[in-house]
Amino acid sequence: MSIMIDSVTEEAHDHTDSHGISDSHGHSDSEATATIGQRLQAETTAVRLKIRWLGVRKTLSQDQTKLAAGTFDADIKSVSASKKLFDTSHPAFRAATAVKTQAVDYWKGHTLPYIEPGVRLIRRNDVPMFDVHMTSVRAELSEAVEELQRHYGELIDQARARLGNLFDPSDYEPDLSELFAIEWEYPSCDPPEYLLRVSPQLYYNECARVQTRFDEAVRLAEQAFADELGQLVSHLAERLSDDGSSKVFRDSAVTNLLAFFERFQQLNIRSDEQLDRLVADARRVISGVQPQDLRDHAAMRQHVANELVRVEASLDGWMTDRPRRSILRRSR
Repeated sequence: MSIMIDSVTEEAHDHTDSHGISDSHGHSDSEATATIGQRLQAETTAVRLKIRWLGVRKTLSQDQTKLAAGTFDADIKSVSASKKLFDTSHPAFRAATAVKTQAVDYWKGHTLPYIEPGVRLIRRNDVPMFDVHMTSVRAELSEAVEELQRHYGELIDQARARLGNLFDPSDYEPDLSELFAIEWEYPSCDPPEYLLRVSPQLYYNECARVQTRFDEAVRLAEQAFADELGQLVSHLAERLSDDGSSKVFRDSAVTNLLAFFERFQQLNIRSDEQLDRLVADARRVISGVQPQDLRDHAAMRQHVANELVRVEASLDGWMTDRPRRSILRRSR
């Protein structure tokens, strides 16, 4: 049994990076938004990640569910039950899962959100690099699945002992190679050209609809960047604050924020000058700061914490005011 998963979304310097999707500042009306949306459409292409994965749970049969419901004197219509087919904590299974996580993280980390579920936008110049990396990840998955196959009999024996009368040999395919896959494709977001010949008016209506979707993608990108920045800044500020409690401060609280700045510089669509300033402000706060410095120097730790709280408050203000700015854009 396997499951096909469409991976779903769920993501500055003071100058424009040469790799970024950029626009000059100073445009605050609807024309600026349209220009950014058009540029986003011209410089990106859609990419969909598809993951085929071994199903690790299976719903119990009606008779088994009825038996389970009877144990608690419950109505069978109010009970759902499943059995776990594999021990997913086994090292071989965890290794395969780590490859899947790597694929999803890379896809999300090098693309921008789009309004269609399971689809994100990648800069066209990044497509060759994306293909190379994902091909490498796919090869890693093949190796991991081969290793999992070597331990497959062991996993089945464990399931037989663990599941008792619920164990069913037919739940287990003999060959795992076809049950795991990482695939990707580049679907077109544009209306088909034949539509222009069939109905020019319908074609141009579809073009307008597509442009609206890219304008919305601009807003999705802004929100994704702001949400991630807010979470990272809030977490680091909380870890650094001196409230009398003993707190664990890990290097990742700083390095994750630095990684965000690099990704923002690469993918920033330069659609909101205030958001750009907030990111730059947060970057200046921790510029040159090492995690160990924050552990060793209380004064520096408190200063950085206070500055991050200030940035967080400004970001909250930006997010609060954002719906009003969006309404003003559409009304002009």
